[in-house]
Amino acid sequence: MKLGDIRKHLMTGVSFMIPFVVPGGILIAIAFMVGGIYWENAAAQFLGTLGKAAFGLMVPALAGYIAYSVADRPGIAPGFIAGVIANEQGSGFIGGILGGLLAGYVVFWMKKQKVPTFVRAMMPMLLIPLIGTFVVGVVMTFVVGPPAAWLNTTMTTALNNLSAVSTLLLAIVLGAMMAFDMGGPVNKAAYMFALGLTDANNWVPIAAVMIGGMTPPLGVAFAMLLKKDKFTAIEREGLTGCFVGAASFITEFAIPYAAADPIHVIPSLMVGSAVGAAISLLTGTSLMAPHGGVFVLPLASSPLMWLLALIVGGLATAGMLMVLKPTLPPEESGL
Repeated sequence: MKLGDIRKHLMTGVSFMIPFVVPGGILIAIAFMVGGIYWENAAAQFLGTLGKAAFGLMVPALAGYIAYSVADRPGIAPGFIAGVIANEQGSGFIGGILGGLLAGYVVFWMKKQKVPTFVRAMMPMLLIPLIGTFVVGVVMTFVVGPPAAWLNTTMTTALNNLSAVSTLLLAIVLGAMMAFDMGGPVNKAAYMFALGLTDANNWVPIAAVMIGGMTPPLGVAFAMLLKKDKFTAIEREGLTGCFVGAASFITEFAIPYAAADPIHVIPSLMVGSAVGAAISLLTGTSLMAPHGGVFVLPLASSPLMWLLALIVGGLATAGMLMVLKPTLPPEESGL
């Protein structure tokens, strides 16, 4: 197993995941436009439900086609099931990547085993999917799942302690957490922490957290505009979607880029989100809405300052991506 092979498998999973991310995110954004942040009419609820259905398939598609890249068609079922489990346990796209690779290599190993002829006939349709799914299910449930739950609880406890220590440190941690796994346990802990403070009528942290969640797709979009040769042609097709995701507080638009190159992209996203969240929190900007992105801009105590935090955070992300991401050869970038 080589690093180059893993990158190829990740890129395959990402290419099949993007068709779920784009319509899902845009439909949810339209639902916000026509029905507000709570989808207050039938049209918004219908569009939002469609968008959520597409998003629900995003991680399973990522995991399923990573496994397909490793082990061909027999890996698809165990891979998809690993992605579904990742969704249910809250381990997010990182759990999906781990589950997809696990499913792929388990199935790949099984395909290489020497078995009697009468057993080999049952391998592709019965034994490999059955045993592969069982192994993946056990590992995802008992190995990947508990750390995800522990991480959520631990991060929430740490945030409660930080809130009394340092505003700047709290802002940096909240922003970085929002960008780390984008829907996973770390992201959820940051969001739920800020949401909990709104019960005490403190809407400043939720403004910072929203910036932390909007900055990743915005920074990726900026980077694609400024340095096209850092991204593949398929990745650049998501430019418009990234702007939509940034405007709508749909962080998931950045997931394909993080999944394709986690070593370089995730730290870049975390830095930009930390910068944006710090600006928002340190200026005391509040936002009396738990979701909605720029569609709830009038509810910010200082709309211009909030937008400034978002733009500066996006530029910081783009700068980090341009520094850390390697320049692709022409055959990969399509330029």
